[in-house]
Amino acid sequence: MTRVLFVTSEVHPLVRTGGLADVSASLPEALGHIGYDVNILLPGYPAAMELTREAGALHKARLWVDSYDVNLWQTRLPGTAVTLWIVDCAQLFKRSGNPYQNTVGQPWKDNARRFQLFAKVGAKIALGKAGLSWTPEVVHCNDWQSALLPVYLEFSFERPSTVFTVHNLANQGLFPPDTFQNFGLPEKSWSYDLLDFKGQLAFIKGGLVSSDRITTVSPGYAEEIQTPEFGCGLEDLLYQRRHELTGILNGIDSRTWDPENDAHLPHHYGPEDIKGKRLCRFQLRQELGLEQTDAALFCFVGRMVKRKGVDWLLDVLPALLKRGCQLAMIGGGTASQESSSEERKFEFAMDQLARAWPGQLSVTTAYDEALVHRIIAGSDMLLMPSRFEPCGLNQLYGLRYGTIPIVHRVGGLRDTVFDASSNSGEIANGFSFDIPDASALLTTIERAMKYYESRRTWRRLQENAMTGDYSWNLSARLYSDLYQNILAERQHAIWD
Repeated sequence: MTRVLFVTSEVHPLVRTGGLADVSASLPEALGHIGYDVNILLPGYPAAMELTREAGALHKARLWVDSYDVNLWQTRLPGTAVTLWIVDCAQLFKRSGNPYQNTVGQPWKDNARRFQLFAKVGAKIALGKAGLSWTPEVVHCNDWQSALLPVYLEFSFERPSTVFTVHNLANQGLFPPDTFQNFGLPEKSWSYDLLDFKGQLAFIKGGLVSSDRITTVSPGYAEEIQTPEFGCGLEDLLYQRRHELTGILNGIDSRTWDPENDAHLPHHYGPEDIKGKRLCRFQLRQELGLEQTDAALFCFVGRMVKRKGVDWLLDVLPALLKRGCQLAMIGGGTASQESSSEERKFEFAMDQLARAWPGQLSVTTAYDEALVHRIIAGSDMLLMPSRFEPCGLNQLYGLRYGTIPIVHRVGGLRDTVFDASSNSGEIANGFSFDIPDASALLTTIERAMKYYESRRTWRRLQENAMTGDYSWNLSARLYSDLYQNILAERQHAIWD
């Protein structure tokens, strides 16, 4: 069994601010099903440490890393057979708030130190210097929080192969240049070719430069991040490494997201018998205080920020509400690294609209996993007008539940949603627009509503959507091929 250390700053159900947590739970398990020995490495946040106590986790090692007392605990990711290693350093990780911000939405001032230590512990495990009996053949890092790990490994000849996955290039882990002095890295690491990014220390560059392979979470996003529009200043580097860059589409946990067996739903349904969806819609309206009507019910699931196109949605909502349409909105999780003040501004605007249109607009700002399932199941259409979307999972949930997505055709959205007006009936599963503005969004919604008026046409769209394969099966195989290729290349390099 090929041994893989999967290094991540969040994993569902222990800690979640976005899609990274879902991927970090599902991909390792999917790899395990095809014969990989995958161990997850996670910082010791309070929820993770509580698990160690409740699950009778094993204490495996005690390390002194840069004068910090670090303990390694071994347990299982809840509900799986996947091994979970927890980096217990109370000084850095035992805090209220979320992994990156305090309770008032400000980044932790020592985030650079916190995730530098996390990466350094991962490197010690990878090099067999942590006192463990298990060492990986592949180290798979995710986003800036673990991006220094490949840098630490780069200076060791007998190191495992490395993969770095970009889930969102906009989050780069930028810090003042003097931060570098305390990291114990060779001076040559501080250069424009490695960690220096416009005079700042950029964690993410470590992963992009030093890893054997770079992946991102959709083929579309892999192309986009090589352009100035989406490259966040790193497009030239990514273009230079384009032959080592691969886009592999995320999957979803098809057991958790299954309308035929979803424990959160009052009624179940499937592609061959969709009556339960109508019953879910009736009860959702009842639960949210929406009027029982024949009008289309739209939903929006996600953080209320500009990146998600909420400003465009605010522009078009009055016109939709005047036509009698309904919208159920719910916040998409704990704030991560986007502006909380921006989020509050949009939440206030949505709340004002909801007060003006009672019975047609429901706004829930607190994330509720069970309610998200009921909203997606009970809605007719899912709105995702994101300015950029590396992969997106909500459109996959919508497709699985027969809730037709309306999306901005970017990133993973263009890889998964195929417009009914430009594709054959066998492929079409949603609606999309190219021009990034509110007018294009409204035009596309109006086009979708015309399809909605034809029960037969709409039913065909739902069948296409619900019968697609959105599981991790194919993606896990693609990651497996990637791992085996870099292992073979490294073996040849060692022999040469």
